[in-house]
Amino acid sequence: MRAAFYGRYSTDRQKETSIADQERACAARAASLGATIQIRHGDEGVSGSTPVALRAGGKALLADALAGRFDLLLVEGLDRLSRDMVEQETVIRRLEHRGIRIVGVADGYDSKSKTRKLHRGMRGIINEVYLDDLREKTHRGLAGQVSRGMHAGGLSYGYRTVAVEGGHQLAINEEQAEWVRWIFAHYADGWSCQRIAHELNRLGVPSLRGGTWAVSAIYGNPARLAGVLNNELYVGRYVWNRSQWVKDPDTGKRTRVDRPRDEWSVTDMPHLRIVDDTAWAAARTRMARREIKQQGGRKPTLFGGILRCVHCGGAVVAVSKHQYGCAARKDRGTCPGVLAPRGDTDARLVGIIRDELLSPEAQADVQRQARELVKAHRQDCQGQARQTGRRTDELKAEIGRLTDALAKVGYSDAIGERLRAAEAEMARLKSTPPEPPKDVNVQAALENYQKMLANLDTALQDDIEVARELLRELLGAPVVGQDDDGSPWVEMTTPPMACVIGGVDTFGCGNRI
Repeated sequence: MRAAFYGRYSTDRQKETSIADQERACAARAASLGATIQIRHGDEGVSGSTPVALRAGGKALLADALAGRFDLLLVEGLDRLSRDMVEQETVIRRLEHRGIRIVGVADGYDSKSKTRKLHRGMRGIINEVYLDDLREKTHRGLAGQVSRGMHAGGLSYGYRTVAVEGGHQLAINEEQAEWVRWIFAHYADGWSCQRIAHELNRLGVPSLRGGTWAVSAIYGNPARLAGVLNNELYVGRYVWNRSQWVKDPDTGKRTRVDRPRDEWSVTDMPHLRIVDDTAWAAARTRMARREIKQQGGRKPTLFGGILRCVHCGGAVVAVSKHQYGCAARKDRGTCPGVLAPRGDTDARLVGIIRDELLSPEAQADVQRQARELVKAHRQDCQGQARQTGRRTDELKAEIGRLTDALAKVGYSDAIGERLRAAEAEMARLKSTPPEPPKDVNVQAALENYQKMLANLDTALQDDIEVARELLRELLGAPVVGQDDDGSPWVEMTTPPMACVIGGVDTFGCGNRI
């Protein structure tokens, strides 16, 4: 019997030998079952709430299972696979469906047991409750640290942590604090966040993580108190518990979700003040004017963020009402950047797509797919009609048998209930007859499709978010550049748009227009 082992431990506090210890116990159990472990996978420092397919070792384990490389999987316990009840059940069912026996050495699980579903159901509940309990205890412990004047969150620019008895406390980093005051002063003087970021990068001032400065780090999000200009710690107010991490059940990824303001913990810490009230008030006043000016939001562009800069590979976005440009150039000043007219770029890219979709080959393919869909719909309707007919005949026969039974043995609750159910189902089938196949004029539908393509630019504007996803699939990541004379060009590197567009007036030779 070919056996595989999977081990996992969650945190750095657990021994690095934890997986080796798990394997040793599993190897002994494998020997008692007459098997030898031939495949070994593990994940170190990975939470049990992380989906198996998103772990390096877990992904390799699933790949080996799908390839049929082992018949027996040994784990210390089902919680090594997952502490999420739904994820655990999905993975186990997937493995057992392929005939793989799963044995948990410590928790006694064995997929050959008749009570396996009850066993793993109970273990799943226990494992999930453990995570919930751990999360609550961790949060309670952090709240206690904050109440004792300790630091329990991320580190802000301008501060450092100092180890003290019972934990860590914040202290001002005087070198960084001077740059915080510099940012507030220049913002109050009318400098834009772009100009501030550019100047900080030009001067070689490292950001909090040692990289370059971006507008997002400076302006941030006023509603979430994120960004240098919104950080209340600079005026001596320590805000904790603003957000929490929540796992998306579909993707398994964690996303930050804001907590209600009444759950925030705000503590006055005047010894951590860096910015005076005048500078803080000036920033608030200017931001309020900006928020009023920007009410209603900006309409997303068709190609902003899809296009990429030829110099840095970063996103090319709308930098003004009339131009696309490099986001790194706009926000950081760290790239030579590119510029391309929005109107011409949108029109020419949409034109390329329109020409591609209106080509004889594309039209023939659309017509073929349309006919296949119509055929499949007709077959589905016919199949449903046949199924309804068969079921109707079955119900007629059943009703006849039940009626005969009543005539012979008299009324009984069981026969009467079944007769009523059969008659109700028969009435329901008669009231909702199968949908007849629709007579679809494929040629007319194709003509409407062609009309839509002829006005593709207008059609795309109806739902820009959906249009952007479609454009991303069609174009991949087009690269924007400029010739020596400043003429912009865009290069598509992924099929089906394997061409280069640019310039202004005419189609050129080769791959450029």
